[in-house]
Amino acid sequence: MNSVDHTDQTSEEYEQEQERKHFCRIVNAFKSYKKYMILKVEEKEKYIKTLPPSHQSLLDAYVRHLDELKTCIIHNAEIIKLIVKDVESMFENVKQTELEDPLANPDVLSSDLEKIQSTFKHIARDWSEAGESERKLCYGPIIEQVEKLFPPDKLRAEDINILVPGAGLGRLSYEFAKRGYTCQGNEFSLYMLFSSNFVLNRLRGTNSLQIYPWAHCGSNLWTNSDQKSIISFPDVDPSDLPQNSQFTMAAGDFLEIYKEEGVWDCVATCFFIDCANNIVAFIETIYKILKPGGHWVNLGPLLYHFADLPGENSIEPSYEVVKQIIASIGFKILEEKPFIRSTYTQHSKSMLNYEYSSVFFSAQKPHS
Repeated sequence: MNSVDHTDQTSEEYEQEQERKHFCRIVNAFKSYKKYMILKVEEKEKYIKTLPPSHQSLLDAYVRHLDELKTCIIHNAEIIKLIVKDVESMFENVKQTELEDPLANPDVLSSDLEKIQSTFKHIARDWSEAGESERKLCYGPIIEQVEKLFPPDKLRAEDINILVPGAGLGRLSYEFAKRGYTCQGNEFSLYMLFSSNFVLNRLRGTNSLQIYPWAHCGSNLWTNSDQKSIISFPDVDPSDLPQNSQFTMAAGDFLEIYKEEGVWDCVATCFFIDCANNIVAFIETIYKILKPGGHWVNLGPLLYHFADLPGENSIEPSYEVVKQIIASIGFKILEEKPFIRSTYTQHSKSMLNYEYSSVFFSAQKPHS
């Protein structure tokens, strides 16, 4: 492919071209999932054949397991086909764009494949019965606080505008919309946007599809069957919302999209504020876009996403400092609960599970 001469392009045209290339790269990574995942399994099978015959004979059950994993991967690939079908119509700058053939791009990034694998785990977390306990830990306190601040039985819920930045696959946003609130989820990741669009806009009924979220996780297994655990989704009907429900998902960078002052009654963040290179900018923006008297409800740890990424700038203030920043910007913290046990896309049957000691807080912007 010839290199692009940017001398005749405006900065906007160049940015749109880069966005289109990024879009195509992610779509092609999704479409390459089966090829690369099957290849990884076949590499293990080939390695086993190089081992001494006595060792191979002891691995018969494992070899059969690997063969069964390929069936799981093939099934997941069929779900991917549904997820990426017609995604080029999602955004204006890639509409009717001819997407690249994934087979013409042999260098799919391993990081992209890992994010696709993570997407399956997010489907289990947000849209299956298997994720219910995790949702209760993470979303439960936020929903409870919002209902306390804006009781649906004492006011018109549709008059309350709630923003959920870092909405992921949209379950928290959906839960607010289901309670009658006007809600918008915001997400930057195309992996999440493709999948949330599929679940929220194209699925009807409950438990109509199945996936194998852990088919790629070969470590810390108690049994072979644990890796082949299958989950059904969605556990609720995504279309089951109040009549005239106002529920939208906005794609793009939180800091770039939300600049209008005094628009939102509530901003609800879950495992989000540590996604920033500069957490101060996130807090400042949340303050600015809230109406006077508006509320910010948050739960999560401070696992700063850019802390160890090469070429990325990052600051990692402690929660003690974050609290000082919140107060200095103008918020009043009304409620705070430290050491909230929470997990994130965990496999309950794994030998290894991470548990966060998260913080929950509710803060208010002054009325004037």
